[in-house]
Amino acid sequence: MHLMYFTEQPMAAYDAKEGLKYGATALTFSNSHYDPVEGSRLYNEYLEEYIMADEWGVDGIMLNEHHNAPFCMQSRTNMFGAILAAVTKRAKIVFLGNPLPLADNPVQLAEEIAMIDMISKGRVVSGFVRGGGQEQLANGVNPAYNRERFVEAHDLVTKIWTEPGPFRWEGTHYQHRVVNPWALPVQKPYPRVWIPGVLSRETVIWTAQQRYPYIALNTAIDATKTIWDTYSKAAKEVGYDAGPENFGYLIRVHVQDNEEKALQNARQFMWMQGEFTGLAHPVWANPAGYFSPSGRRGFVEFAVGRAKNPRGQPTFEEQVADTMIIAGTPDQVIARLKHLIEQTRPGIMGIWGNDGTVSKEDRRRCIELLVKEVMPAVKEHGKSLGLKDPWEANAPVHLRYSTDIPVQRAAAE
Repeated sequence: MHLMYFTEQPMAAYDAKEGLKYGATALTFSNSHYDPVEGSRLYNEYLEEYIMADEWGVDGIMLNEHHNAPFCMQSRTNMFGAILAAVTKRAKIVFLGNPLPLADNPVQLAEEIAMIDMISKGRVVSGFVRGGGQEQLANGVNPAYNRERFVEAHDLVTKIWTEPGPFRWEGTHYQHRVVNPWALPVQKPYPRVWIPGVLSRETVIWTAQQRYPYIALNTAIDATKTIWDTYSKAAKEVGYDAGPENFGYLIRVHVQDNEEKALQNARQFMWMQGEFTGLAHPVWANPAGYFSPSGRRGFVEFAVGRAKNPRGQPTFEEQVADTMIIAGTPDQVIARLKHLIEQTRPGIMGIWGNDGTVSKEDRRRCIELLVKEVMPAVKEHGKSLGLKDPWEANAPVHLRYSTDIPVQRAAAE
């Protein structure tokens, strides 16, 4: 198994009452509440913690990005990835990921990732995402073209990494007269690509068609099994059997020396869900054109009070009971994680260890216990279950298939 550490890098140093008063902390919650001095402190603390995780032996460090919100300070995942490429030694730098529809210039994005791969000596995993609905609005991108831009940008980036230039690209959303970057990944044919997501059936099927691993982001166990079934059926249709190396899972886990402190800190996972600071308005998170018509209808009906939240609104206690949040001592956490991987059988697992206002001291103790005690036991249990990661399984980096998404393909010149 591949086990990686993750945090949203929250900007917790602001008056949470202001977020609750405004009612939402994404997109339009004023950045007048942001303190750059505190931001500087937190950026450097998070960086030090990643370095610690690398030194203690974590397999990977997972990075992502969000915009216009305090729950995530990473506005450019490649920025932190570039820093980590220089200051860490062994951990994979796992981008989950770069939001392709937000890229105005996929050629430059391909160059950035290639540079990081070279500086890190081949430690990049280049995950791609569609990006949340609010990210489209925060960056001035039409949500209706989200999936088209995602697929076309993906095809252009991977073409850059696998076919010598110069060539010309005349697509639906991107046009480049000369594509010939002199920055290419050290990994061949290119860095492994992993695709994270929640419940988008279309994305799961597309990911299976590419033979990329799909990383389920803290979905319930039953929903995760449904995702795996959808992926496996799509994989069979294009000629292969999916295994643990194709499946990943992100789970919120906080560990401390005593259960009481672990549960107290784990409650901060509700920080991103709005319990303490407010939440994104569902219409901003799911703007018109972003979802499929049926998915969009469900969220709009919820927004106007005619239906329940399609993703549910479970309490902290319910999420602990359903193994969507795990908290406790190392022995308690190991037992729960063993149960989880027996049910979901992933070859890749992200451990989301800290969120909200957990103190620096408790964050670091959590990381230490995770990497030194919890992860080795989980990895050994995964080995006994035959849960191989993509490297152990010697899985192909990619296997491209055509899709029915209407994107104009470019011809090389």
